[in-house]
Amino acid sequence: MASFANRPLGSAPTGNSPDPLDIPWIDIHQHTQSLTWNDREKFDLSGARAAVMIAAGYYWAPYRPVSADDVRFLWDDALRRAACFDHRHFYDQYVAVGVHTWAGVDGAAELLAALPEYCEDERVVAIGETGIESTHHTAAWGLDDQRDVVREQMHIARETGLPILVHTPGSSKGGLPAQYSHSYEEANDSFTEPLLDPENAKREAVEIDLELAAEAGLPDEQVVIDHASPAVVPLVMETTDCYLSFSISAPWLRGFDPADVASAIEEYGADRIVLDTDLIGAMEHDVFAMKRTIMDLCRLGVDREVIRTVVYENPARLLSLDTE
Repeated sequence: MASFANRPLGSAPTGNSPDPLDIPWIDIHQHTQSLTWNDREKFDLSGARAAVMIAAGYYWAPYRPVSADDVRFLWDDALRRAACFDHRHFYDQYVAVGVHTWAGVDGAAELLAALPEYCEDERVVAIGETGIESTHHTAAWGLDDQRDVVREQMHIARETGLPILVHTPGSSKGGLPAQYSHSYEEANDSFTEPLLDPENAKREAVEIDLELAAEAGLPDEQVVIDHASPAVVPLVMETTDCYLSFSISAPWLRGFDPADVASAIEEYGADRIVLDTDLIGAMEHDVFAMKRTIMDLCRLGVDREVIRTVVYENPARLLSLDTE
């Protein structure tokens, strides 16, 4: 594989010719219920074979506190919508169910008690998203309470055998970079003060998440550290056997570009790296983000079979999906 170090996208054409349109993909993390029919049709057009909808986005609810009943309604609604999407599109729609920590939930214990039953649904292929968060929408959720909620979901993942999608803080400051706040409906004004070091929040959160997974006895192979950035790539790839996922629809929020993805593949191999879009209707997004990233990786010289491993084979293995 060619070296990707210090090679700007669009530099001398030393990589493969840009002909990647036959590469299928699976998206392990998107907020499909917030997207339009036309958005989802673009998944059909660009090679999607399956997508995982995060069942609950209750941290955007226009009221506080969020109740367990509110979250259960969103879990049930996601499962209903997934069945409808299957009849209208050419990719398979799955669901991830979990208690997100981006806003406090009254009665979280009730949700955790109900979660194993949801995991028995054939459309539920993952738990999440969840994970330690530094800042919150409107109302903070203390670290001790977050630890309890995340740890219990790690336990449930161990018992059910499902993978768990671990959200990590979106930026060093816990909110959005000022130049991009126009693309996000709530911008920075709704975020609480950070609970972790603002300059190192993502790494600190990942370290706590890994501790909780170990306490729960959860095998690394069931853990996806999501929203990767160069700040956590060595930690995850050198000290664990977890999967690492780059959320590609908003690299300006996550702090990476396609060359960083290519460099991670070059240095650590493709077997534990995946991509997801994290598409959500409340933010500026590119529904063709997965296909554009596939093309970018081709232009950077990444072998097509390696790209297929990252965007298709790895997600299928992680989610136990049949790719035949």
